[in-house]
Amino acid sequence: MEEHAEALEADLLRHYGVDLLDWHRGQLSSRRLSVLVQHLPRGSATARELHGEAADWSVTDYLLASVVDQLAEANWMFATVNRDEDSEALEYPEAVPRPGTEPDAGPAERTGARSGAPTAEELTRFFL
Repeated sequence: MEEHAEALEADLLRHYGVDLLDWHRGQLSSRRLSVLVQHLPRGSATARELHGEAADWSVTDYLLASVVDQLAEANWMFATVNRDEDSEALEYPEAVPRPGTEPDAGPAERTGARSGAPTAEELTRFFL
């Protein structure tokens, strides 16, 4: 708690109108303080200090990023399979950056699947 005391103090004042010094003065019980801290909103300063930018991402944000990635991959597959054989290969789409992942981590690295995009031959076999 001492490590994040400033963020916690700001959050308690902002979200609940409670002064952290009230705990030191004996006017705020440890139980009440614990309940308030446990139920701070996801976007609180304390949550951001503890979890970084992941505190701002909800399940919906992760699902939406996944949908965008899969749509980009589907478009890439369609364009790759339907391109002229003599044309240059299309670049595999980049994933939407997520908190806590490397910027260049593709779907294989995020899911633990084999690395690299499917080849044009693999896609052709899949669709034929």
